[in-house]
Amino acid sequence: MRPPIRTRIAPSPTGFLHLGTARTALYSWAYARHFGGEFVLRIEDTDVARSTQDSVDQILASMRWLGLDYDEGPVYQMHRLARYGAVVDQLIAAGKAYRCYCSPQDLEAMKAAQEARGEKRRYDGTWRPAAGKVLPPVPQGVEPVIRFCNPPDGDVTWDDLVKGPITINNREIDDLIIMRADGVPTYNFAVVVDDWDMTISHVFRGDEHINNTPWQINIFNALGAPLPRFGHLPIILGDDGQKLSKRRGAVSVTAYEESGFLPEAMLNYLARLGWSHGDDELFSREQLINWFDGGHLSRSPAQWDPAKLAWVNAHYIKAAEPARLAQLVLPQLARLGITAEADTALAQRCALLKDRCATLVELADWLRMYYQPVQPSEADRALHLTETIKPAIAALAARLAECEWAAPAINQAIKATVAEYQIKMPQLAIPLRVLVCGRAQTPSVDAVLASFNRRSVLDRLQTS
Repeated sequence: MRPPIRTRIAPSPTGFLHLGTARTALYSWAYARHFGGEFVLRIEDTDVARSTQDSVDQILASMRWLGLDYDEGPVYQMHRLARYGAVVDQLIAAGKAYRCYCSPQDLEAMKAAQEARGEKRRYDGTWRPAAGKVLPPVPQGVEPVIRFCNPPDGDVTWDDLVKGPITINNREIDDLIIMRADGVPTYNFAVVVDDWDMTISHVFRGDEHINNTPWQINIFNALGAPLPRFGHLPIILGDDGQKLSKRRGAVSVTAYEESGFLPEAMLNYLARLGWSHGDDELFSREQLINWFDGGHLSRSPAQWDPAKLAWVNAHYIKAAEPARLAQLVLPQLARLGITAEADTALAQRCALLKDRCATLVELADWLRMYYQPVQPSEADRALHLTETIKPAIAALAARLAECEWAAPAINQAIKATVAEYQIKMPQLAIPLRVLVCGRAQTPSVDAVLASFNRRSVLDRLQTS
C-alpha cells in the first residue's frame, strides 16, 4: 500500500501571506484533498527578530478566507526547540554534525581570501573533524554554531514533480549551519526535522528553494528519514515582468478581500496561475479537487494579470446568490460611511446590480445611491435635463405618486408620459436615471425605480 498523502504549507510570519505562498498552499491543499490525504499548516517562526503575531493572524485569516482548511496545525517551530536540540545531539554523536567556533569576522576573512584566489566563497571546514586532523584550540567564551557534515563528493539527484530530474553536485554546497549559537535552528535543518516528524510525503514550494534541496536531502539521509517528493513551482511575475514578492509589488491575500474579490474567484484564478485542466478557465472548488493530481503544472513563470482576475471575479459575482452578496457587501458599504442591513431589500438591489460589477467595491459604489444623496454631474444635467424635458419629468412624478409601486406599473407610467409628450424613451429614461441614480447608465429604469423607496424617487425628481 502507498503511504498516506501528507502535504503542508509553512509560511514565515515576517509579513503578510503573499500570492506565491497562497498559490503553493492551494496546490498543496488540493493535492492532499484529491488523494484523500491530509494538509498541515506549519508556522516557521524561527526568524525571531522579524516574526510577529500580527503576521500570524494575517496568515490564518488568509487561509480561512480562501477556504484552505487544514487537518493539523498550526504548528509553531519555536515550540519545538527541544526536539531540534535532540536531533542535533543525535547527529553530533553519529559524527554527522560538529561544533564550529568561527566568528563572523573569521568567516568573512576566509571568504575574502577565497574570492581573491578566484575560488567560490564557502566555509572551508576549519572545525570539521577528520581522522588525524588537529582542530584549533577552542576559544574562550565563544558559543559555537552547529554545522552539518555535508558529503564532500557525489551528486544529489531527485525527480522533481514539476521540473523533472535535477542533479546538483555536493562540491557546490558546503557544511551549512544547522543550529545557531543561541540554540535556534536554521531553516534548512528545521524544515527537515519537521517534515520527518510530520510524515510529509509531498512538498510543493517555490523554485527559489531548489538550491536548498540538496542540503535537505543530505540531512534526511543522514537521519535515515524517508524523503518526501519535491515539486518546485515557478515564480509569479508582476505587470512589469519582475518577480512578485513581499518586498516588491505584491499585496496581501487579505488586501484582495478588502478590495472586493470573492474567495472562490481568487482560488480559481490562483489555481490557473501555473496549472491547467485542458481549456477550462472557470471551475468550482470541487472540480479543482477532482482534477488536481499533481500533473499539468507549468515549468514556466506565470504572469499576474489584474484584468483576468477582475473578469473571473465578475463571473463569480454574477453567479452569487443575492442574499450572500448582501452580506458580503456590508463592509464595503461601511467604508463609504453607510450603515445597512443584509435584508431582503438589499439582496434585491444586489440582484439588480451585480451583473454590472467586477468587485464588491463596485457593487457598493452602485448601492450608495440608495443610502446617500446623489450628485449628478453638471455635464449630465446640462445634456439631459433640458427645459424641454422638465415638464415631462414633472408629469411623470405625478403619475409615480399615484401608481402601484412595482416595475410593471412604473413602466406603464413612463410609457404614458412618453406618449403624452411625444418624445422617445431615452429622452425621458436618461434624465430619470441622472436625477434618481446620479448616473446616465443603469439597468432597466423601471426596475431601478421600483428598488427605491417611492418617497426618495419623488424627492429626487423635484430637483429637476
